[in-house]
Amino acid sequence: MSRQYWLVKQEPSTYPWEQFVKDGSTQWDGVRNYQARNNLRLMKKGDRVLYYHSVSGKEIVGIAEVSREYFPDPTAGSGDWSAVELKPVKALGSPLSLDAIKEDEVLSGMALVRQSRLSVMPVTDEQFRRVCELTGTRSAKV
Repeated sequence: MSRQYWLVKQEPSTYPWEQFVKDGSTQWDGVRNYQARNNLRLMKKGDRVLYYHSVSGKEIVGIAEVSREYFPDPTAGSGDWSAVELKPVKALGSPLSLDAIKEDEVLSGMALVRQSRLSVMPVTDEQFRRVCELTGTRSAKV
């Protein structure tokens, strides 16, 4: 089975990329949207994940990896919610802004543009490679 690609959104005032790197891994929990939850459930160990700073910043800043596939979200008091574990892989060569994403022919069709409120979304192989290309990030190692 080939690797899949994803994008997760986080407010930098809540959990910035730098803190994620310092922590070395994190449990991606607290998702309370059914479509985003279903996307978490589709993630497989080894899948690559673009880390997007939402609200302020509005830019993709790093690449993470799924290190543990979905499990029951321990922060959910009730309901059928899921979490995954992520670990940082590398910061992008330079952040990629939402404006640049919207202007790019390959990236303008991303779920990030079409479904701006969704917090966990799939990314195509072509879109992932284009992000790496535009940010000067070596994709051969990711």
